[in-house]
Amino acid sequence: MCGGTHPFPPLPPRCSRVSTPTTERELPQQETENRNISFPRLIPHLHLTPSPPYPPTHPTFPHLCPLHGVIMSSDLADFDGDDVRTTVVAAQPIGVGMGTHSAVALGGFQDFCLKSELANAIRENGFEHPSEVQHQALPKAMLGADILAQAKSGMGKTAVFVFALLEQVEKVPQGQKPYCQAVVLVHARELAYQIEQEFKRFSKYLPYATTGVFFGGIPEDENVKQLKKEVPAIIVGTPGRMKALIQNKAFDTTHVKWFVVDEFDRCLEDIKMRRDVQEIFMKLPKEKQVMMFSATMTDDLRDVAKKFMKDATEIYVDQRAKLTLHGLAQFYMNVTEMEKTRRLAEILDIVEFNQAIIFTSSVERCEALNRQLQQMKFPSQAVHSRMNQEERLRVYESCKVNNTRIMVATDLFGRGVDFDRINLVVQYDMASEADSYLHRVGRAGRFGTKGLTIAFITTDEKEIKRENRTYTDGGIMKEVQERFEMKVEELTDIHTQLNENQYMNK
Repeated sequence: MCGGTHPFPPLPPRCSRVSTPTTERELPQQETENRNISFPRLIPHLHLTPSPPYPPTHPTFPHLCPLHGVIMSSDLADFDGDDVRTTVVAAQPIGVGMGTHSAVALGGFQDFCLKSELANAIRENGFEHPSEVQHQALPKAMLGADILAQAKSGMGKTAVFVFALLEQVEKVPQGQKPYCQAVVLVHARELAYQIEQEFKRFSKYLPYATTGVFFGGIPEDENVKQLKKEVPAIIVGTPGRMKALIQNKAFDTTHVKWFVVDEFDRCLEDIKMRRDVQEIFMKLPKEKQVMMFSATMTDDLRDVAKKFMKDATEIYVDQRAKLTLHGLAQFYMNVTEMEKTRRLAEILDIVEFNQAIIFTSSVERCEALNRQLQQMKFPSQAVHSRMNQEERLRVYESCKVNNTRIMVATDLFGRGVDFDRINLVVQYDMASEADSYLHRVGRAGRFGTKGLTIAFITTDEKEIKRENRTYTDGGIMKEVQERFEMKVEELTDIHTQLNENQYMNK
């Protein structure tokens, strides 16, 4: 079955994209011989390891599933298509020798021991592995240290102070009016609005962590009326408007514990804006935590920023740094398009795994491959964006409770969905870009466990068009290794090269 001439027709072309909807079909019921629990014939050496102990039902949110948090439709993002491309840019520290760097290994956000309400929101928003600036700054920020951080745009600086403030903001004592606890300054109204939305996004389960935004262009009287109704716990604004509101005593500042300036280089290099920042700073309580973040910083601005702080923790991140995932044994296999299904069957036949996810490049190829695997009596289920929410939720729940051992998926499940027993990821179709590769392999080795990932590199050298450039599977794999500073080994012999100690938790 797994050797000799390929017994199945090739899948639809990788570049195909469905332009018209087709009738939904019910996924076929698994036959009894499909063996959802074990594979005595196809996988004679299957070794199951016990799952980590699950926490009890959450005391604050009794509707949380004791298996793995909330099982609800919001966990399954309703994407319009399957070509999900979310850029994940990570970084790494630089020391005295600026520009020198080495690969970094990062865990997940669960390592920070955040309050469960915040952790749930982070997970639901698809945040998985912290960037280096988050890895370095967030623990110190949560401990109350003054932070001066520089990292290139897109590396997650905003998340540092958003998470740190949401972790520390307190409930107002019963019977007391709400008051401002944190002031966040930015140089532009558009940025102020954007940051307010970030706070709202991650305070989903923290109703007391309210946020308001105030900037020029709106009559100040409207801001005053808004503050008279209710004072937000976190106020985001531009220096000019915030200075005016504080001078006019529109809200009480005596309870402010946190003072943040984002893009502080823009706020401090303009003399007028710098004076506004200084006046606001002086109006706030003397004992407060100060955090400043920027993508660029001159020595002069660094000295100015440090005058606002006590024993500042300085964090500088190299813009060329990369992110690598720890605990993963990563390989690639050179194959022709016609060999893919046979080689996949060999992997599923020989490799020990708890649960596996197989990625394809389109809905058509996902369904076709799933049918082929079921014909070979592998208990697989397909999941993709054209399935309705109820069907996708059924597959999701089935995988959560370990009833589904093999999922064939598109990039719908390429990010933001956690299955803690998946320890095998096969990229039947190579990711179309390096970031997508990182998200896919991140499905294995969750929560600090080990995992195995194998990417099929087609020797047919089919090209992928992106941003007026063409890429081959091999070219993308080269980009992955260079960008994330890691060595992905070629897999030529499954029997001799794979050691279960690399990817199985004993």
